[in-house]
Amino acid sequence: MIVYMSNDCCPAPFGRSLTPREAERCAKVFAALADPVRLRLYTMIASADGAVCACSFVDAVDRSQPTVSHHLRILRACGLVQGTKRGTWVWYSANPELAAEVAQLLPARISA
Repeated sequence: MIVYMSNDCCPAPFGRSLTPREAERCAKVFAALADPVRLRLYTMIASADGAVCACSFVDAVDRSQPTVSHHLRILRACGLVQGTKRGTWVWYSANPELAAEVAQLLPARISA
């Protein structure tokens, strides 16, 4: 039987942990990017030079327009992308506040 003389058995083996708020935000981003179609959409948007029209994504990801709209809505809801309506279409760009953080997590295809 092992008996410890104090509550401090050893130094913590890890560095700084996420705050609950940071963990919540990261979990939403990870959940949004966990879907392969949304991950592809995000990388297309984030790697583009400027905003991208929603009409460009249907053929690029081989999904119907309602499906693409659904995935883009999820990316917007978690703050990864921003949309601006121009006429009948919405043009998407990466949220610059999150782009640098997300770029560190993804392959070198994206530069912030």
